[in-house]
Amino acid sequence: MFYYPVGSVLAEAVTDGGVTLAPIRGVLADDFYTGALADAIRSPASIPAGLAGWLLASASDIASALAGLVGALVSPFETGLRSWPGAVLAGVGGVLGALAGVVPGFGLFGFTAWQALLSTVASLALGLPGAYVLARFEFPGRRTLESLTAVPFVLPSIMVAVGFVAAFGVNGPLNRALAALGLPTVELLFSLEIIIIAHAFYNAPLVTRIVAAAWESVDARAVETARSLGASPARAFRDVVVPQLLPAVATGALLTFIFTFMSFPIVLALGGLEYATVEVWLYNRVGQLDIQEAAVLAVLETVVSLGLTYAYLRYEAATSRGDRVSSPLDRDPLVRFDAKRVALAGYGVVVAGVFLLPIVSMLAASVTSPEGLTLRYYRFLLERGAEATSAQVSPTLAVRNSLLFGAGTLLLAVPMGVLLALASTREGRLARAVGVLSMAPFAVSGVVVGLGLLQTLVFGTTVLGHRIVVGGPLAIVAAHAVGAYPFVVRNVAPLLAGLDRRLVESARALGATRNRALLDIELPLVAPGIAAGAAFAFAISIGEFDSTVLLASASGSDTSLYTMPVAVERFLGKQTLGRPTAMGSVLLAVTAGAFIVIDRVGGRYRE
Repeated sequence: MFYYPVGSVLAEAVTDGGVTLAPIRGVLADDFYTGALADAIRSPASIPAGLAGWLLASASDIASALAGLVGALVSPFETGLRSWPGAVLAGVGGVLGALAGVVPGFGLFGFTAWQALLSTVASLALGLPGAYVLARFEFPGRRTLESLTAVPFVLPSIMVAVGFVAAFGVNGPLNRALAALGLPTVELLFSLEIIIIAHAFYNAPLVTRIVAAAWESVDARAVETARSLGASPARAFRDVVVPQLLPAVATGALLTFIFTFMSFPIVLALGGLEYATVEVWLYNRVGQLDIQEAAVLAVLETVVSLGLTYAYLRYEAATSRGDRVSSPLDRDPLVRFDAKRVALAGYGVVVAGVFLLPIVSMLAASVTSPEGLTLRYYRFLLERGAEATSAQVSPTLAVRNSLLFGAGTLLLAVPMGVLLALASTREGRLARAVGVLSMAPFAVSGVVVGLGLLQTLVFGTTVLGHRIVVGGPLAIVAAHAVGAYPFVVRNVAPLLAGLDRRLVESARALGATRNRALLDIELPLVAPGIAAGAAFAFAISIGEFDSTVLLASASGSDTSLYTMPVAVERFLGKQTLGRPTAMGSVLLAVTAGAFIVIDRVGGRYRE
């Protein structure tokens, strides 16, 4: 379900009538993919001259863009106060565009890394103040807000894209508000800026979650000792707190970079081919039936993501040792008036604009039309027949498919996850290897898994002289299970590792078999983790888009295997936002239900 399909992609990339690296060398030597490095790969002797000329040209473009931004900032009276925000935004866009010419001077891979870097910086900027609020202040609803930082784990990314189209489109609430104030409107869709903001929406809660947990584990006694030795509050924070937070910040940044490097639905919906990343271009190559080039891209992307994931796992293992402190920092009341809290109120406004506006805009667009309030888009979802045609997408069939695939995913992913959690929590080198390998799907994109399943099980493979072909529905369930079972492992393994082994040993001493001890002792004690992992698996299946869009589209014009996320993406191409926002609202309701289960049963997802 995972290693064989992904291995087939690797084999496709290095075979051409025999084992060869020519396809990989061809991609790396293509200016489109590697830009300034392509000359170095084709002719190593050209490295000094070629790179020097490219760097000088890039420096000139950046200097010109910075001059334009400075001019926009210092001349509000020349441009007029009403047009000044637009001029500043254009200046910022110019700087981003010039900077985007530096790293993407390394081609498609450079642009993918550049947008991931910018998205990581934006996620840190948006997530770190949230971690400060959760860790250092007490206020009504803090527990709920802390729970909501888990939402991106279950929120379908294509739904996020729909929310951003509804909020920041030409006729969205942002532009309507600007027009009402007499200010110029902004064109954010199909731009690098909207991709970065959407990625920050999706990943900033992850940063908040990780850093807030680290902040809460800071020992208050160490801070008090520094203060008693004469350190000011700022000095104590810099010398005592910051060093303890840096590992968490680095972890959040590394995870965010990995996720945004492999981002697919958000870039596809908000950037299109104009701002294509490796993942989007890989999907385009599959659509053009250029399977070998797609396989090479998949291999190169996977090498990068596996390397980063391995670095993350090693870093996590090195920084997660130690017990939780017994004297955490006290939280201050948030309801008080001072400069710090005024700044936090401003941060709250930004958070509302980035996090609440897209969701509210999507819900509002699903019940409004040019004539006013309406439920016709939801009636469309209900009244549309269950038969899918080559020209139409059946909403009811998409909903039914999503629920059936979700149920199938539970049947596969939960046993897989529990089994691997059991194996990874035993002692020995093999158990540690299983723990690392069980996380491999995190580092391999859904598009790569879908491509591998398409090449092998769907198109057919020969085993011991027998031709085996797996239908599209089973392949989709397999792809969903591969993406979901690591979440089961992550919820169950910590609980298993924390069990008192004497309970199992006592049961064995009283005559219980190993399986009986497992069923009667271990599994009941980790049931909350299994339930939380199952909820994660179901939500991930419901919102999975990357592999599904490849496998569901493999039959050409047939739309009978479309799921809700795929239907949302197809509906986005229509003239109205009503249908995609209605389907996105249904997706939100389903994933919200899964989140409530996760939040109530607990498990260990907070870790």
